[in-house]
Amino acid sequence: MLRPRIIPCLLVHKGGLVKTVQFAAPKYVGDPINAVKIFNEKEADELIVLDIDATVAGAEPNFRLIAQFAAECRMPLCYGGGVKTVEHAKRITSLGVEKVALSSAAVASPQLISLIAQEVGSQSVIVVLDVRKRASGDGYDVWTHNGRSKVPGDVMEHAREAEARGAGEIVINSIDNDGRGTGYDLALAAAIRRTVRLPITVLGGAGTLEHIERLIRECGVVGAAAGSLFVFKGPYRAVLINYPTGAQKERLTEAAAGVDR
Repeated sequence: MLRPRIIPCLLVHKGGLVKTVQFAAPKYVGDPINAVKIFNEKEADELIVLDIDATVAGAEPNFRLIAQFAAECRMPLCYGGGVKTVEHAKRITSLGVEKVALSSAAVASPQLISLIAQEVGSQSVIVVLDVRKRASGDGYDVWTHNGRSKVPGDVMEHAREAEARGAGEIVINSIDNDGRGTGYDLALAAAIRRTVRLPITVLGGAGTLEHIERLIRECGVVGAAAGSLFVFKGPYRAVLINYPTGAQKERLTEAAAGVDR
C-alpha cells in the first residue's frame, strides 16, 4: 500500500551542503556526503540532491560527485542539476541513482521528458517545477535558473504537460516559502493534486513536523520534502542533521488515513 514519504532535500553549492531562503543567500551547513551517512542511519524514506550551480553555469552534472552519493546512499536517491540530455540521464542511472530530476531542461524542451522516459523508464523521471505566486494572487508562474527566469504558462499547464510527456513524478517547489519555515503552500499542493494523477512531492516551507502532518492530512499520499527542517534545530537554527523517529513517522503516515487519494 502506498504511504506518504518524508524526504530530506539537500542543496549542493560549490561542492558543499547549503541552505537558501527564497532561493537566495546560500548558507554553508556542512559536507553533503556526511549528511547522507546520517540520513542512512536515521532510515530516511528517500533523498533528493539538487546541484544548484550546474544549470546556471551551463555545466554538465558532476558525475564524480553523483557516484559518491550513489555509493553512500542506502535509500532511493533522486539527483538533479545540469541534466540536459538523454545521455546525462542514462549515465546518472547507470551509477545507481533511482530518479533523475529535470527542471529547466524539461520546461524548455518537454519532449526531453519522453525521450528520457523511453530510455530509463517513467518511474525514474522526476520533473521539478519551481514556482512563485503571482503578485495578483491569481495563479503561479514557473521559474528556472534558481528563480531568475520566468517561463511562459501557468504551473498547472506545465504539470499537465509533464504528465502527458511521461514523467513519473512531479516535485512542486515553492520559491516564496523556501527556507522560511512557515509551512507549505497547501493551496498550491491541493491544486496540483487535483490537476494531475502522478505522484507529487511538495517542497518549500516546512519548519515543523506539524507542517508535514498538515500537508499529509490535507493532501493524502504525497512526498513531503524539506531542507531547513532536517539540517537546522531550535530557534537559533543550529546546524544539526535530524529526521523523524520511527514513532513520529508512523504518526505522520497515519495522517493520510481517510484522505481521498
